[in-house]
Amino acid sequence: MGNGMNAGVAVFGAYGHTGRFVVAELRERGHEPLLIGRDLDRLRAMGQGEARQATVDDPASLDLALTGAAAVINCAGPFAETAGPLVEAALRAGIPYVDVAAEIEANADTFTLFAERAREAGVPVVPAMAFYGGLGDLLVTAATGEWNTADEVHIAYGLSGWHPTAGTLASGTVSGQRRGGRRVRFTGGELRYHDDALPSLEWTFPGPLGTQPVIGEFTMADVVTVPSHLDVPEVRTYMTAVAAADLAAATSAPVAVDDRGRSAQTFVVDVVVRSGGEERRMSAAGRDIYAITAPLAVEAVARLLTGRSKAVGVVSAGAAFDARDFLDALADHLTIQVPAERCGR
Repeated sequence: MGNGMNAGVAVFGAYGHTGRFVVAELRERGHEPLLIGRDLDRLRAMGQGEARQATVDDPASLDLALTGAAAVINCAGPFAETAGPLVEAALRAGIPYVDVAAEIEANADTFTLFAERAREAGVPVVPAMAFYGGLGDLLVTAATGEWNTADEVHIAYGLSGWHPTAGTLASGTVSGQRRGGRRVRFTGGELRYHDDALPSLEWTFPGPLGTQPVIGEFTMADVVTVPSHLDVPEVRTYMTAVAAADLAAATSAPVAVDDRGRSAQTFVVDVVVRSGGEERRMSAAGRDIYAITAPLAVEAVARLLTGRSKAVGVVSAGAAFDARDFLDALADHLTIQVPAERCGR
């Protein structure tokens, strides 16, 4: 394994939109990131750490780039193309791997292809340690508490809007191709593909957002992360209609409005877990879905390197960490809300 955070944390895709937030978060915490990517000139132009060139089709370059690293955070999509080679390189180096993948199939592949090898190697592999997949999983796990099973999990995304990055659009294209244009849902304890239209519904978010029109079965990476460790047959996700429309239009990328590079976008992630006649709920509110990914990923790496995790092999955020403690550690970035009373249906 690596020598801890002081040995440097490698960031693959460092000059990408999310990668830049991750690099800044590492530096803010006092760590010197190792900047890895295809374009050495762009890495050097960042002036934020040691630049190392590597590509996923050249394993030797990845091995050289990870030399001396304590861990690697993969920020470069499409993750269907990058996750496998980076996990392989992390296993060879014997260091923790974390990625920010929102691609459902890519995350499922990581669990399927590397679970046994990562466990045998004693290397933690945490996919989807990001806004989609990671945050929802932490909220669901914290809300679930002592329950080992549940009947239903619902995760509603209350985004004020969604101006996707080029990486998001590229990843979406790859996922769409892999599905043959079909949609995916998690029902009956498994991923199932379908062609029927998504339902238009309403969801009542915590104030001040309140009741909003949402697109039902707008399926995100939570359908991989949550069932990976919670025995639940139904995981459903929802997206505010305005954000879904923005994503479909894809007219512009996020625009920075502060000195940290964050956009004006706000979000609420609201989760409901039901078991028998009991319902538990928890939500998190914050700003900029890409920016919030950085403290999620960096906090995960910090915990992996300091023995504050339960990670063995390939695990999701909820399985790897104390979910409520993890969320509380992000108090500067997230506002957590738990209803005063947990009630039945």
